[in-house]
Amino acid sequence: MRMMLTVTIDVEAGNQAILTGEMPKLVAALCEKIKPEASYFTSVNGKRTSMFFFEMTDSSQMPPMLEPLYEKLKAGIVLSPVMNLEDLQNGFKAMLESR
Repeated sequence: MRMMLTVTIDVEAGNQAILTGEMPKLVAALCEKIKPEASYFTSVNGKRTSMFFFEMTDSSQMPPMLEPLYEKLKAGIVLSPVMNLEDLQNGFKAMLESR
């Protein structure tokens, strides 16, 4: 299932991770694990925020993916299923056919 992972990083923990060089390593390790089709980096409400779009095949992927973010960045995490336009169109088609 296509998922959107939104990571909001604690300011102080993020500052420390940048100063120690840990931040690039964490981002690289996460991208290696989830192989996102797209990644975006921005600021939301004054906090470093990243969004990753990827395929999650099993919920057991969550602990190894998320725990380093919680532990090292004190990150807030939102993991949401998402659709692209093709998925949405297929969903509408299936909905209309089932009526």
